Amino acid sequence: MKTSALLLIFGLFLTACNAPQNAAVAPSPTENDATAQPVQNQTKSKLIVVTTVAPITNIVSNIAGDRTEVKGIIPEGTDSHTFEPRPSDADLLSKANLIIVNGLRLEAPTEKLAKTSKPKETNVYELSNNTINEAQWIFDFSFPKEKGDPNPHLWVNPKYAEAYAKLAAKQLTQLDPEGKEYYAQNLNNYLQRLDALDKVSREVVASIPAKNRKLLTYHDSWAYWAREYGFEVIGAIQPSDFKEPSAQDVAKLIDQIRKTGVPAIFGSEVYPSKVEEQIAREAKVKIANTADDELPGTGSANAIENNNPQHTYIGMMANNLRIIAENLGGNPQLVDKLNTTNVVGPATTANK
Repeated sequence: MKTSALLLIFGLFLTACNAPQNAAVAPSPTENDATAQPVQNQTKSKLIVVTTVAPITNIVSNIAGDRTEVKGIIPEGTDSHTFEPRPSDADLLSKANLIIVNGLRLEAPTEKLAKTSKPKETNVYELSNNTINEAQWIFDFSFPKEKGDPNPHLWVNPKYAEAYAKLAAKQLTQLDPEGKEYYAQNLNNYLQRLDALDKVSREVVASIPAKNRKLLTYHDSWAYWAREYGFEVIGAIQPSDFKEPSAQDVAKLIDQIRKTGVPAIFGSEVYPSKVEEQIAREAKVKIANTADDELPGTGSANAIENNNPQHTYIGMMANNLRIIAENLGGNPQLVDKLNTTNVVGPATTANK
């Protein structure tokens, strides 16, 4: 019996010595860990890219695709100028690998929180300051020069949206070099959509009588679009303090509308106001709402999470073009040729 026991122990010893040296040993399941996965099946967590307003989130996520996790902080339909980040946003920013903002003080409270919450190595990248220089800034009715902050709404101009997409691709590639070809392909596909948007924008503007190519909006967010496409911004209803205009301001706007002969004024989806209705009524012009940072319909600004082919940056601009054309004597049907779908995500697959 002693000899048999010694032979058994010796055999077990030889088996252990001959076991593969690189074999992974799975931990024994416990009552509290019944769902534990084998080590080789665990996947690496995605890099987190935090963005701000919905159009920027949509542009960045069309390039990022499913390689990185894009999280927009500012909810759609929220005034980005006055938005105060929530406590949960600090937690998100503390996990971010990259933070992409518009800049030009559009999201000042969010940027401030980002700089105090983010990891030391995480970059806060401003798109606007890397798209235009100070000489190209526009100061206007809602953003007067004496207050120091230029109009920050660059993305409303599709040509600047192209620049944003290129800059996003560059930042994503620096963050994730292995995804270089993937980001480049998404960028190429997305730039084709943006180029089509630019061409249709010019066709729509050409269809509007020259005398009607004037904009009076509630919030002054169309300055860079107007400069690109040959429109004149004749005023804005909302003052630079983002409050309602005074009775004197309203009277001046009504006189201005009558003098210029513009047939319509444009309100805002984000800034609902009865004052604009009063102005339109007294000036005897039409009124319609446009959007600069709220995507049409319901859905997610993140392309990977979105099933609505209209709920995109391009969908927002297509909708704006229709509204402007319908109210200023242009041809809104020119917009119908646009493909507003994201280039990545479930809506892309459904649209094929």
